[in-house]
Amino acid sequence: MASATGEQTDLTIQQMARRSGFSGPTLRYYEQIGLLGVVARDESSGHRRYGPATVERVEALSCLRSAGMTVSGMRRYLDLLAEGDSAAAETRDLFASQADRLAADIEQLQLRLVYLRGKARLWDARVRGDADAEKQAIAEVTRVMDHIFSTEGPGI
Repeated sequence: MASATGEQTDLTIQQMARRSGFSGPTLRYYEQIGLLGVVARDESSGHRRYGPATVERVEALSCLRSAGMTVSGMRRYLDLLAEGDSAAAETRDLFASQADRLAADIEQLQLRLVYLRGKARLWDARVRGDADAEKQAIAEVTRVMDHIFSTEGPGI
């Protein structure tokens, strides 16, 4: 939120929730466990007010969370960030490791997508009474299931 002078104004918890995608309870939890530091309070109401530095931190955490990083990973990132350039190699490794996990998750999601589309084709073939298309769809779904179960165990 910008004021008439273009300066960042403090955000309420509802505004911060909308901006970050975190729920109010998640923001309060992250504050409680120390991920956000001390969140300022409005003197008259006692309501939380997220200033520019906290907004920036919440936005960074939102990006990390949306990339699948755990709370402990986010905490580690903040610790490394506080160490500055001396922790650059560890910070790089943290992000590289998370990127590898995300790539594996994407691969599994792509397999599930192929599975669902194959199932849709199978049922479409049944609706149309096309036995050959149904056999092809069954074969495709079976191949995908074999791959899913051989790489991650039961999951569908």
